[in-house]
Amino acid sequence: MRDLDVKGKRVFVRVDFNVPLSDGRVMDDSKMLAALPTLHYLVEADARVIVASHLGRPQGKIVDSLRMDPVARRLSELLGQRVEKADYVAGEELEARIQQLAPGSILLLENVRFDPGEEQNDPAFAASLARLADIFVNDAFGTVHRAHASNSGIAAYLPAVAGLLMEREISYLNRSKENPVRPLVAILGGRKVADKIGVIRHFLEQVDSLLLGGAMANTFLKAQGYPLGKSLYEEDKVDVAAELLQEAQEKLAEIVLPEDVMIVEELKAHAASRVVKVSEIPAGWMAVDIGPVTVKRFETIIREAKMVLWNGPLGAYEYPPFNRGTEQIARALAEAGAETIVGGGDIMAALEKIGLAHKMTHLSTGGGAVLDFWEGKPLPGLEAINHDPKNIYSTDSRE
Repeated sequence: MRDLDVKGKRVFVRVDFNVPLSDGRVMDDSKMLAALPTLHYLVEADARVIVASHLGRPQGKIVDSLRMDPVARRLSELLGQRVEKADYVAGEELEARIQQLAPGSILLLENVRFDPGEEQNDPAFAASLARLADIFVNDAFGTVHRAHASNSGIAAYLPAVAGLLMEREISYLNRSKENPVRPLVAILGGRKVADKIGVIRHFLEQVDSLLLGGAMANTFLKAQGYPLGKSLYEEDKVDVAAELLQEAQEKLAEIVLPEDVMIVEELKAHAASRVVKVSEIPAGWMAVDIGPVTVKRFETIIREAKMVLWNGPLGAYEYPPFNRGTEQIARALAEAGAETIVGGGDIMAALEKIGLAHKMTHLSTGGGAVLDFWEGKPLPGLEAINHDPKNIYSTDSRE
């Protein structure tokens, strides 16, 4: 973005303002805060700024509860200037309105997913977005793994560059993948092995230790023959987990699984619980968090690490006190001397809640995007800004 003269130009900025709302208010503005440096830069450079984002999953229909008005109000407060809000995302009326924007002003478009052409990456919709601007800035790392009109298709028609947040994300993630310091430790949690098979295989080639928690760890424990009671696991991925455990013996990484877990009969907040070894989970009980022995082992590995990568909670974080294991590991990371790169909304929320977010080297705004990056999958939104503008689609679609 710094490479272009934006003074007086119409700059279309794709951000990730997919934030939680309640009663017409933004409940977590961390994604918005992350994009402020880019917006401040453009405002101070006297650009005419058009901001676009999706919100929720309206599936190409107008959903009043997913309108961007609360986001516009909060963005005005964060920037300290009025942010205008449009009730639509394209069209001649909007183009005329943008022509009247004063340098240094900001207009937030309506939810781009209200148009079915957004998620379809429809060339006609991408062209209509491009008509609004002179320059495209992609600052939405959280959606960079999606080939959508407002973060990929639009780049066929405009000079396409990275925003400051995107630049920071790629800088840290490239370092974690191409030039890590060792010992290198990865921590993966969450529910599904299926979502992370490729990432796990990547880490087996790259890291020294791979620490697994959450329900996905249960699938690996099942592959080792442990009784899991009624713990959540993926029965159709047990064979895959067994293969990955076998691969780990032939690769660089050691897979470290829980040795003990906290168990309950019913998953609800503050349910009666106890800690058992993973070999002693009784029928009718389920594992919901890593236990103290596991926490200590994870902490020992983290203390020796020089770089730690983390995605996914290590237990049923939304049901306290089964957030304890995740928070204890977060504190271990905060106290470690390692570089710490954390991705995923659940972990970011946990770190914010316990006041440790500022202790991490880099908090990524992407969840799925981080996993796809580490796995080496194509990132359409990133690939779009690596090339000069060219018509991927027929030029007729813009007429």
